[in-house]
Amino acid sequence: MSSSSSDIAIPAAAAGVLVLVVGPSGAGKDTLMEAARDELGTDPRYRFARRLITRPAMAGAEDHESCDEVGFRAIEANGGLALSWQAHGLSYGIPAAELSGIGAGAVVIVNVSRRAIVAAERLVERVVVLNITAPVAVLARRLAARGRETEADIAARLKREAPLTAERAEVVTILNDRSVAEACAELLAVLRGLGR
Repeated sequence: MSSSSSDIAIPAAAAGVLVLVVGPSGAGKDTLMEAARDELGTDPRYRFARRLITRPAMAGAEDHESCDEVGFRAIEANGGLALSWQAHGLSYGIPAAELSGIGAGAVVIVNVSRRAIVAAERLVERVVVLNITAPVAVLARRLAARGRETEADIAARLKREAPLTAERAEVVTILNDRSVAEACAELLAVLRGLGR
């Protein structure tokens, strides 16, 4: 997996914050982000960025922009992506336009790979990493419930999780081994603190 950042930079004087939501597969990142979006989505201080992924849209999966690999590479080559990385045989990107609210003081929330953190820190002055995690047994159970991978694939996925490396971002860890409401309340408290 690799990550890259484009030549796009958000002014250092911008009052906004880039919130990077990271964590292992099965930690519940999408579920918590959806619950937070439901709560904060109409508040102009918060923007939830949509990712560009070389995967077809699927019912019950994350809301994202879909494209093929050729289209993805063309967008990336033309500077249309602020961040990009590869994982699990797919290409992921954050369109540059999705981060534009940071310059206006917004809190922009985006789900990224842990390997994209350092590249994101080069783009924006203020970065907060929300590390959503859960015990391995919980992760394995959630991944099995998705029905997308074999037991062996799940075990391999859980073993290859990348370490979290940040150079200057504040890192906040949320243990998501309880109800969605409880974990979301913790997530919302962090986001509301940033949106003041």
